[in-house]
Amino acid sequence: RSSFIMSREVDMALPAASYHPRRPQDSDYYHCVEDYFETFVHSYDEHFTKQYGFWRPYVAQVIYRYLDCGDLHNGFARVKCKDCGHEYLLAFSCKRRHFCPSCHQKRVVEFGEWLCMDVLKKVPHRHFIFSIPKMLRRYFLYDRKLLAGLSRCAWESLKVFIQQAVPEKEPLPGAVIAIQTFGEFLGFNPHCHILMTDGCFYGKKGMFRVAPPLELKKLEAIFRHKVFRLLLNRGKITKELIAMLSTWRHSGFNVFCGNRILPQDETAMENLARYIIRASFSQERMHYLEQEGKVIYTAKACPGHRSGDGTASKTFPALEWLAAMCSHIPNRGEQMVRYYGYYSNVSRGKRKEAGEDDARPCILETEGNAKAFRKSWARLIQKIYAVDPLVCQKCQGVMRIISFIEDRQVIRDILQHLGLWLLRTRPPPKMRTAITLSESQTSDSYAHPPHPQADCYADPEYSCDDYIKS
Repeated sequence: RSSFIMSREVDMALPAASYHPRRPQDSDYYHCVEDYFETFVHSYDEHFTKQYGFWRPYVAQVIYRYLDCGDLHNGFARVKCKDCGHEYLLAFSCKRRHFCPSCHQKRVVEFGEWLCMDVLKKVPHRHFIFSIPKMLRRYFLYDRKLLAGLSRCAWESLKVFIQQAVPEKEPLPGAVIAIQTFGEFLGFNPHCHILMTDGCFYGKKGMFRVAPPLELKKLEAIFRHKVFRLLLNRGKITKELIAMLSTWRHSGFNVFCGNRILPQDETAMENLARYIIRASFSQERMHYLEQEGKVIYTAKACPGHRSGDGTASKTFPALEWLAAMCSHIPNRGEQMVRYYGYYSNVSRGKRKEAGEDDARPCILETEGNAKAFRKSWARLIQKIYAVDPLVCQKCQGVMRIISFIEDRQVIRDILQHLGLWLLRTRPPPKMRTAITLSESQTSDSYAHPPHPQADCYADPEYSCDDYIKS
């Protein structure tokens, strides 16, 4: 957490006070990464490829960037009060997704505000979750390009279902789909979180028709069919495997539908927008046992494994913890959020070009239609940490950024003058003669297959029309 504390007085040629960074170096998470990252990188191919997928060189870049995040020695901005001249130094951040808790949380808040201001319309929405069985998840682990196809399968399933339910000409729903790859204990579990309009837009004036309740079992069957087709066309599975999975009583596919969110409930919508791109783990839930080289992680658990407070814990060897964490880092430039239908980039661009994007839908009344301005970094920090970095601690005046310091020699001169040039050498990696595998790595997840039961909706040869009419 960032804190803004005055350190000492110096002459006016240099900053009058320094900004103490949020000190990620003091967290258990940072200590674990720092102690084991080099050993982890060198031992990954030998010990973790089968369980967590092929090694991706970009992961090493993310780790190095995180270890330098919030460090004044890598550059900073000077923030000064225009009234009293009070200054502090603001360290640069790494801006890495999912691996850096602080940077990802800022991204989450900014995304939630932007989505509600610039994308979503004032119509009812619902939250959907589409998940797949354990047996199929490994294909997405080894080929991350399949995640885009999974998103498309979820969209096409919902689109055809809602369009059939709305009796209008050329109805078009809108959806924002975020791919999450993690479960409660960081297992690789690719699934789709979807913000979907609870109905369709139609006509040229932004008319909106609310859809009746959906039959989730038939929706699930369409989704199952499309995922099978995706994996079959990519050569990942065979028709024999599809036939076998189609006989299972519990197929492992699941569709969840949340309650309707009304357009007036802006807080619920923004919270949900944040939730769908949340970080893969909570830093507060982990405890690093440095001497034992283990990580204890606490999370919500299923009813049969809960403790008195509704949580459960799992102990990871430190190297395995890092492997699980890194399996959820997106590749450079990989899109984890996609926009479809009325909310697609093409549709929004056409409406903006025609001057129709600000028109309010005509079904439900809403309160106000003015868009707030885009939030700056200072407002994001204030919203996350309840600390305003642009309020002077001395006179409560307004502060502003006056310069960015990136030259290595200038950085050193300033920090030495302030007594902050304390090079923190990283300790050597903790070498381990053996890597202890958890029970989850050695157990056979499919030792007891479900009892077979025929399911007409699992037939991969059915068309979408067949599903809807059944």
